Amino acid sequence: MLHPSSSLDHLIPPSHHLYLHPTTKNHPEAQEPGAMEVAQSTQKLQRKHAGWKTMPYILGNEAFERLASYGLIMNFMLYLLNVFHLDQASAINIINIWSGTIYFSPLLGAFICDAYLGRFRTLAFASVASFLGLAALTLTAVVPALHPPTCSKQQQNSSNPCLGPTTGQMGFLFLGLGILTIGTAGIKPASLPFGVDQFDPTTEEGKKGINSFFNWYYTNFAIVMMISITIIVYIQSSVSWALGLGLPTAFMGISIVLFWLGTRLYVYVPPESSVFSGIVQVFVAAFHKRHLKLPPKEELPGLLYDPPMKATTVSKLPLTHQFSCLNKAAIVIDGEIKPDGSRLNAWRLCTIQQIEELKCLIRIVPIWASNVISFLSIAQQGTFMISQALKMDRHLGPKFQIPAGSMAAITMFTLGSWVPIYDRIVVPSLRRITKHEGGITLLQRIGIGMLFSILSMVVAGIVEEKRRALAINHAQTMSVFWLVPQFILMGFFDAFNIIGQIEFYYKQFPEHMKSIANSLISCSIAGGNYLSSLLIVIVRHKTRKHGHDWLDNDINAGRIDYFYFLIAALGVFNFICFLKCAHGYHYKGSTTTSHVEVAREDGHVDIELNSTKN
Repeated sequence: MLHPSSSLDHLIPPSHHLYLHPTTKNHPEAQEPGAMEVAQSTQKLQRKHAGWKTMPYILGNEAFERLASYGLIMNFMLYLLNVFHLDQASAINIINIWSGTIYFSPLLGAFICDAYLGRFRTLAFASVASFLGLAALTLTAVVPALHPPTCSKQQQNSSNPCLGPTTGQMGFLFLGLGILTIGTAGIKPASLPFGVDQFDPTTEEGKKGINSFFNWYYTNFAIVMMISITIIVYIQSSVSWALGLGLPTAFMGISIVLFWLGTRLYVYVPPESSVFSGIVQVFVAAFHKRHLKLPPKEELPGLLYDPPMKATTVSKLPLTHQFSCLNKAAIVIDGEIKPDGSRLNAWRLCTIQQIEELKCLIRIVPIWASNVISFLSIAQQGTFMISQALKMDRHLGPKFQIPAGSMAAITMFTLGSWVPIYDRIVVPSLRRITKHEGGITLLQRIGIGMLFSILSMVVAGIVEEKRRALAINHAQTMSVFWLVPQFILMGFFDAFNIIGQIEFYYKQFPEHMKSIANSLISCSIAGGNYLSSLLIVIVRHKTRKHGHDWLDNDINAGRIDYFYFLIAALGVFNFICFLKCAHGYHYKGSTTTSHVEVAREDGHVDIELNSTKN
């Protein structure tokens, strides 16, 4: 692991050394009196924010990077089936495991970014890694020695199977995927915060710029996704895999050039202490003082370690009595405080702020875990649903045929169309009824999204059951547009559940833990992909025992509809667990004064029937 003081300093222009940004979220220990003075003096070195002048480089880099990565991901199953001649189950397992790793890796990337490299260096290295990974994957399509021999359609349909890949060919493919994963691990957690760093949040203009940047960031994301799912997928499926993979690689190269063109304008935020060390410190200190007895609740605030904070950067969290055993970490023992008021050993004495931040994380974990199963439906979007589409009539007119991988564009179109309607029409209407700022609470929004996930699998199962019956009994091919309803329902799942989770984590995590918050959705998608892979292995093992493989390579011989219904059943069980977790959730900083008063997400006290006590 590289340290910031190493030779990596050459990546930042000499005249633009690391500057302390006013939004830098210092580790709790850095907010003690001595460290605060250093931080305040360092702020004088801050460079003027270029704001929107840097956006062509940052958003351009983001657009071309996403165009490259999603242009590969959305159609990768077809590549494994048609070029590498893998069977359906093997291809799906590779995709699920790789996708899970890609979505889980940003959590590790966020840690390295925040604690060691900083956002600029992380993005610089990650962009190069993504380019090298895409280049390696492009070579698997261009160089004949790196993929199995071409297989004709007659050979595919005959009893003589196509030759599969060699160990060396699979090894080179996995090498490219591994390097690409390293790139994703750095780009995902660092790109959005790096863009926000370019605006000054202490000014009105900077605050407006940040809000607009979020809008442009996600608009950019939606547009790029639509291009990837349609144009890039069409080139890969209907023109050439070499060109279809070469274009994303070229786009990634352009992305790197754009990113480096803005180096003279960027504001560079230095890496901070890792939030993970602060979390571990609370556990260690609480364990060390486990034998101490907590004073009465009314005496606690004056007896626990609570140094002054830098109010301009981090909001103060009030002491709560949930998970009270952790409060022992802040009990002051003789000899633990220096004359200047700072602590002698951060592993033996923690601040109230540290403890409450850890409690926020502990409260959120059950909510996060209870959402993982709902992402099983998303995992099928790029696997079995492509297998369905390949068996259906995809013609749009006499000559044009819709690529199977492009069906996911319906999900993105639904998401892009519904969000403005929800924000401008539905929320104001609900607000008049519920008196809640968001129309409904974030947990209610997440729960509604889970219902759409269940419904999408039920509809998918019904459609597959009908398609299979027609194919077997009447030798008819169903139109691919019968898949539209399930993709639309997945779009609503994205609009309610995924966006709801993003906002929920953003509001409920403490300020300097936002990198973890930004990574949790990726971890949920990763969990869904890993779980899907495990479920496939279990289902194949169990159904083969009884002589009928649900997930047979020939989906007409299998029963994918049963598999969809199984996921829907798991979703119902998961939804019940989520309701239990949501009912007992305490919002960040909540201080209830009666059995029906709870704090809303925005910090104000509101009345809810399903309330809980601290």
